[in-house]
This record gives sequence, C-alpha cells and structure tokens, in this order.
Amino acid sequence: MMEETAEQLQLENEIKTQAQVFLKDFNAELPESMELEYEGFYRRGFFVTKKRYAVIEDGEIIAKGLELVRRDWAPIVKETQEAVLMALLKEGDSKKAISEVKKVLKRIKKGDVENKELIIHTQINKPLGEYKQVGPHVVAAQIIEDHGIKVTRGTIIQYIIKKGKGSISQRAVPYEYSEGITYDKDYYINNQVIPAVGRIMEPLGYTKQDLQDLAVGEKQQSLDAFF
Repeated sequence: MMEETAEQLQLENEIKTQAQVFLKDFNAELPESMELEYEGFYRRGFFVTKKRYAVIEDGEIIAKGLELVRRDWAPIVKETQEAVLMALLKEGDSKKAISEVKKVLKRIKKGDVENKELIIHTQINKPLGEYKQVGPHVVAAQIIEDHGIKVTRGTIIQYIIKKGKGSISQRAVPYEYSEGITYDKDYYINNQVIPAVGRIMEPLGYTKQDLQDLAVGEKQQSLDAFF
C-alpha cells in the first residue's frame, strides 16, 4: 500500500476544510428548501459513466451501477471486480490487479470453483407463460415447477449455467438441483468475468482481446504503462 506523506495529509485536510467553507457559503445563497450536502472525500475513483463508478473511502469500495453491487452477476465475478478495484484504488498496484484476474480465470479453467460461487440471481416479474423470450431464469423456474414448487411473480431464481449443447438459456439449472453438474467454463469466463473486469480494464487501455488472452495464458502483460 502506498504510504501517505505529511504533504498529502496536509493537502487533504486543506481540501476538506475548503469544502466545508464552500458548502456554508453556497448554501447561504440557496432557498431554504434546498441544501447542498457533503458526501465524502475520496482519494481515488473510477468512473465508467456518471451513474456507474467506484470510489474508495476509509479502505472500503463504494460502487454504483457496477457488477459487484448487482445480483444478476455471479459471486465470483463480484469478488473479482472488487479485488481489482481494491488493488487499483487502495493500493495503486496494477500488477496485483492483473494477478487477481489471472488467479480467478485459472480457477475457473481448472474447474476449481464451487457452485455457490457461480449462482446468478434473477427475479421473475410475470407469470412464466407470459414470457415471449425464454431466458435462463425462466428455464430454471420451469424446472423448479416441474419439481412441484410453484413459482410466482417476485420469486428470485438462483441458477447456474452447465456445460453442454444448446443455447445458454436451455442450460440453466436451478442451484438447488445443481449438485454434480459440470459448469460451463467458457460462459463464466467470457460472459461473466471478462465483461465485468473489462468495465475497469478497457478504459485503462486493456482490450477485451487482452483479457481473453489472459484466460488462455498467452499474455503476461501488466497495466504498469497506464499509471
């Protein structure tokens, strides 16, 4: 982790002080029903768009709109994205960020991932018979109903994508019935991990192809050039 210098701490304290002065002066000019609030001081941040970003405060990642705060991405993906953000935002360590990605890709390829790390959550928002496009959560819900359990609007379906032939949707298996299945390594690498990590890596100059090369072990490139 990067050490803070006395000059950095002094600058941060000055920024915080001036922010409070600004708020006081600015709010004095606003109508009584309006007030600008101080949200926090962040040493580093990563912004994809104004509604999709991550910042760090007191050693914790605060994210909006990214996969790590969304339920429709597998836990292993959320944990990987958070580890990458922590390496970059807290430690400023690009090599560690790449190492985290490579470590997870290696685990997935080896089949060394538990089913609970691969669960995708999706909510059923209408009766199953009304779906015109049958997504993986609908297929998984139908399997649950085949076991005699009624699925209604609002039910959260937990499923895993198994290895096999056919579309991704047709290979969805409810988590509660997934014991003994072989998960689809390519799906979790190319449709889950790489897109989520790409949100962070690509703006730094790391392409989707670079990430795919990491998955097959063809590149040992780091992000040093971008810091």
